[in-house]
Amino acid sequence: MTCEFSIKTFDELTAVDLYHILKARSQVFVVEQNCAYQDMDEVDFDCLHLVAHKNETLIGYCRIIPPEFNKLKSNLSVADPAVKTNHTSMPAIGRVLVLSEHRGDGLARQMMNQAIAHCRKKYGKKRPIILSAQAYLLSFYESLGFVPEGEHYLEDNIEHVKMVLYVVKKNKVKKESTDTATTTTKILGFLLFIMAALFILGLLYLMI
Repeated sequence: MTCEFSIKTFDELTAVDLYHILKARSQVFVVEQNCAYQDMDEVDFDCLHLVAHKNETLIGYCRIIPPEFNKLKSNLSVADPAVKTNHTSMPAIGRVLVLSEHRGDGLARQMMNQAIAHCRKKYGKKRPIILSAQAYLLSFYESLGFVPEGEHYLEDNIEHVKMVLYVVKKNKVKKESTDTATTTTKILGFLLFIMAALFILGLLYLMI
């Protein structure tokens, strides 16, 4: 799906922006999921708000909570030992939604990739990213690299699981030593030269 993405702080949102964001969140998380809960919270003031637009109409949304305002913590139980302790403070992605008429076209994946890239750019490439995923979306977030952490739990009577995206270190493949390969080539070349010389000497001997 072709769409445009924008990321704004709360103060950068216009009244119209905020209206459409809150309308979409209410439509998906309250009405569709039949869940009476307090969607609007003071966390919004400190978040970055990522909106997916199609023809200037909101079709998808998520918010990024900066590390200093994120209360969702990882116990690093499945982390790479190389993860520094100061990275227990990490950004979170939440309120991820795609309006029903635009689902199934890969928009959620595009939007999450945008959010992840922005977190990497703003908060550091080596800093993990955390989210509280609704359990039925577990495989979707796993496909993006998120790892489930801990037991499932109820949040507003909906089953959730904490998930963390760690930075996967690329293992350096040990290549065969260039010097060894060069030496082997030289030896083979020398043996071929000796065999050729012996062949020529043999021919000369027969001709005498």
